[in-house]
Amino acid sequence: MKRLLLHLCFWIAYLSQDTLLAVLWGALKSGKDSSSHDIWLSFLLCVSLVPPKIIFTYFVLYVLMDRILKQNKHLLVNIFFLVCAIIPVLLSVRAIEFYFVYPVIFDFTPTGSYFNAFSFLFALIDLGYISGIAMAIKQVRLQMAYREREKNLIKEKLETELKFLRSQTNPHFLFNTLNNIYGLARRKSDDTAEAVMKLSKLLRFMLYESRNPLIKIEDEIKMLDNFINLEKIRYTKKLTVDFKREIDNEQEQVAPLLLLPFVENAFKHGASENRFDSRVDIDLKLNQGILVFCIENTKEECDENAIKGNIGLTNVRRQLELMYKEYDLKVDNQKNIFKVFLKINLRSYEKI
Repeated sequence: MKRLLLHLCFWIAYLSQDTLLAVLWGALKSGKDSSSHDIWLSFLLCVSLVPPKIIFTYFVLYVLMDRILKQNKHLLVNIFFLVCAIIPVLLSVRAIEFYFVYPVIFDFTPTGSYFNAFSFLFALIDLGYISGIAMAIKQVRLQMAYREREKNLIKEKLETELKFLRSQTNPHFLFNTLNNIYGLARRKSDDTAEAVMKLSKLLRFMLYESRNPLIKIEDEIKMLDNFINLEKIRYTKKLTVDFKREIDNEQEQVAPLLLLPFVENAFKHGASENRFDSRVDIDLKLNQGILVFCIENTKEECDENAIKGNIGLTNVRRQLELMYKEYDLKVDNQKNIFKVFLKINLRSYEKI
């Protein structure tokens, strides 16, 4: 229905413009101002000539133009189609003028020949004008539709990639956490049951909260607290964790599971690989939508390539590229210290 209305508006606009030109042309020839009767006659003239123009225009749009857009390379065939269409239309336009417009609308008998070269040339120009405008409009509409489809395809691709990255994060995290609980169970620790309970809370968060594109920063912090407490149970006195936070708005939105890989990495390559006491320092600040997250952990010397190839860090870097326009991520792998600095403008979130 909408499409039909658009086509109707197009022809009404053309008819109005054609009538105006006919009125101005009549006034120019007569040297007099146009009366309401002259305007009415000009309108009837234009209405009479519209049907063959409509037929030709839609032939060009839906037959000839479609053949060209489908990359039909038979140029001579397309020219033949065009000539076969334009000849009967020109004859029809001239017949309407000669046998209806002049004797019926303007009430005079034309003295010239039916096959008047000027009349056919004028009709050809008129047909080319209206069909050319229609083709231009259709081409613009097709280009817009193509760009929209391309945009949607890119969006779907990015959404799929983001889901894949998060799906990698979840099993990766789960694998490491289950190893932790397995270690507690092997030692027959009394903390095993509490660790399983904390793990269930984390899994509940991942199953439900992480489905949303954004969550409140306070929910992300609660999830980090649960994870840290889970790690504390495992490492007991061997591990010291200092988690500082300064939040001006706990309702600020952040992408879920964005900070977890950094915290997880600090424990995996810090406490779990250290033979001696370990330390993890976390500093989280949020002010006016600007999130600054710093995490530092002690470690023993390790292969730098192992850090670079870390799945969690690689994934979160790609997630940042997909979701935020303004961010800064720096990783500093020193001899006995591993540091991560992350700064994000949370309000620069770009919906995929």
